[in-house]
This record gives sequence, C-alpha cells and structure tokens, in this order.
Amino acid sequence: MKILTLILFLTTLLFSAVDINSATAEELASLKGIGMKKAQKIIKYRKKHCFKNIKELKRVKGIKKKQAKKIIKRNKGNISLGECKNSEE
Repeated sequence: MKILTLILFLTTLLFSAVDINSATAEELASLKGIGMKKAQKIIKYRKKHCFKNIKELKRVKGIKKKQAKKIIKRNKGNISLGECKNSEE
C-alpha cells in the first residue's frame, strides 16, 4: 500500500505544476534546485508573505537572486502560483 501511495504521489508531481503558495515541503523539494532545507525556508517565508510572482523566490532567506533565476529556469512549467491563502496579507 505504501508503494502504491508513493507511486501516485510521484505521478501527480510529474504531471502537475507545484503551487508555491500552497505546496508541502515534499512537493517543493521535488523541484530541481530546491532541497528540503530550501523548501522549508520557502514555507517559512510564505507564512508572512504570499508569492504574487514566481520571481519573488529571490526574497526567501537563503535563496540568492542567481539561484532563484536558475530554479525558475530549470522548472519552467512546473511552478505555479495559486491563490494566496495567507491571512496576514
């Protein structure tokens, strides 16, 4: 059962874009250039500031401007921006 769940999860990631405003750390870490550490930093940033533009990744502490550009380029079509669900904004 665990294997089937894992296969379904990975298949979902392969065929859908990762919404940086709502994705889990695991989903963010599935993107090229984003490991678990950066994924957790994105989530921490997102709790106070929703992403209105993908380029705002450079504002996340620990992700430099060049890194953000590289992440966006490597994941073109795999990153999406969903509705901001942050209550603080």
